[in-house]
Amino acid sequence: MPSAEIITIGTEILLGEIVDTNARYLARALRDVGIDLYRKTTVGDNAQRIAQAIQEALQRNEIIITTGGLGPTIDDPTRDAIAQSIGVQTEYHPELWDQIQARFRRFNRIPTENNKRQAFIPAGALAIENPVGTAPAFICEHGMKAIIALPGVPREMEHLFMKAVLPYLRQRYDLHGMIKARIIHTAGAGESQIDLLIGDLEELSNPTVGLAAHSGQVDVRITAKASSEVEADVLIAPIEEIVRERLKDWVYGADEESLEEIVLNHIGLKGWSITVVEAGLDGNLSRKLSTVQGAFLGGEVLTEVPTPDELEEITSNFRNARGAQVGIGVAIYPEAERQDVRVVIITPEGKDTYSRPYGGPPQNAPRWALHTSLDMLRKL
Repeated sequence: MPSAEIITIGTEILLGEIVDTNARYLARALRDVGIDLYRKTTVGDNAQRIAQAIQEALQRNEIIITTGGLGPTIDDPTRDAIAQSIGVQTEYHPELWDQIQARFRRFNRIPTENNKRQAFIPAGALAIENPVGTAPAFICEHGMKAIIALPGVPREMEHLFMKAVLPYLRQRYDLHGMIKARIIHTAGAGESQIDLLIGDLEELSNPTVGLAAHSGQVDVRITAKASSEVEADVLIAPIEEIVRERLKDWVYGADEESLEEIVLNHIGLKGWSITVVEAGLDGNLSRKLSTVQGAFLGGEVLTEVPTPDELEEITSNFRNARGAQVGIGVAIYPEAERQDVRVVIITPEGKDTYSRPYGGPPQNAPRWALHTSLDMLRKL
């Protein structure tokens, strides 16, 4: 099975000015067709450093995919860098220039002379027409290896990958397998607690099991390599059963299921509705619940942190005003070396209050409080 490396090109990405969504998309797409991805690299708009990154990647992998740097300006150096990395010159393709001009004409525009740079690609490369943009992509075959250059604009990159690159990869590398991942979501336990119970599973080779910790939530990833989705499911199923059995009530869902969706469905099945009062969570609890239709009747975001007694009173009054059966109030109280999260939950069955200390990075406290309070609601 071939391995791949993604090289994202752009100084604006390297400096954190924009978020790299292309690598995430490509990583999942490669996983789905069974191509191992071992490394992702970000390089600024410098031809020499890009060329060096490609040469190093060629020593490790069969497939190198670059995104970005195919525009018409001086600071779009990917074409020259790839040519340099494999020891060839760039060459002009008149048919690509015709395609670029045709693309501009469709929008009643005239390309400038620098757009002609986009019609130059490394000698011997396979050109890929770009029907959704002006930057042609290309593939350089280097022995049994391939360097694939895609535009940085996400919509263009995704279109060209699915329509041109993926069929090429399937044929060239005779791809028949796949890699499938199943994500088991947990709340209420820390990463070390989860690891203690399923650490032996993390030693497996196929499927593999790994953990991804978030504030107040831990995901268990089960990944299987197989020749078909059915075969992958067969490999994953018994491991998932063991994970669920060992982690019990900490598991709340899988894959695209969200904690807020689980909570509101649970409350709705009881015939209840819910309101929220929050302070110090940046309005995140109300926003999360508002994305799910059903039992949520609104939230009140306080600009000042109330006392615990005031939190209970405001939560009760807001619940009554909206006619909800459940009212939850959550507030974060900063202390010297920690954050204290206070939660009050009022239901037709009574009132409960909780105080939970949080000692992690202060900026993560709102997210931790969000997951902690939702986890309490799902256990009503």
